[in-house]
Amino acid sequence: MERSDDFAISRRGALVGTAAAVAIGATASVTAQTPHHPSVPQPTRLSVSLKVNGKREAMELDTRTTLLDALRDHLHLTGTKKGCDHGQCGACTVLVDGKRINSCLTLAVMHQGDEITTIEGLGQPGNLHPMQAAFVKHDGYQCGYCTPGQICSAIAVLGEIEAGVPSHVSGSLTDRPTATNDEMRERMSGNICRCGAYSNILEAMTEVAGAKV
Repeated sequence: MERSDDFAISRRGALVGTAAAVAIGATASVTAQTPHHPSVPQPTRLSVSLKVNGKREAMELDTRTTLLDALRDHLHLTGTKKGCDHGQCGACTVLVDGKRINSCLTLAVMHQGDEITTIEGLGQPGNLHPMQAAFVKHDGYQCGYCTPGQICSAIAVLGEIEAGVPSHVSGSLTDRPTATNDEMRERMSGNICRCGAYSNILEAMTEVAGAKV
């Protein structure tokens, strides 16, 4: 007796149908077992008040905002440069309460009420800070990208030396460092100039140091 074509099922068709049924069942099982993940929480924001270049600045910031990004992106003080963003080049150096820091390595919310000075706060055209004027005189820059950080760091270095803050070169805590070429070079080692204007920078610093004696 011949089978009707209406009931004829090939071996290939049976296998495909079985595989599809298994896949559908497995998908339904996985979906049922997958836990529900809540939506990603919004970043925490805080009100921050900084005194920048003598002016009180109030901002509402994501708590993860670095001081560098707060200065550049929120206060539009773009003189402070973003170089490596890892604290290795010194291009982002600013002064906080007179001490130099890498602003890319610290959060803005950590400096509530601090006195922050950027390159814009040191001097203006026609009324330059002595270190700015010395950099111009001695060509202490080439491309200029690292220059704001170099100048801020140079000012702080001479302050450290004048205050007797020890360094690797000066030796023990009882030694009073002097503004020698080696002393200044070692203290400025965290500020990289890819153009190689180091000797000119040291000449500028030497002139300012001599004027303070």
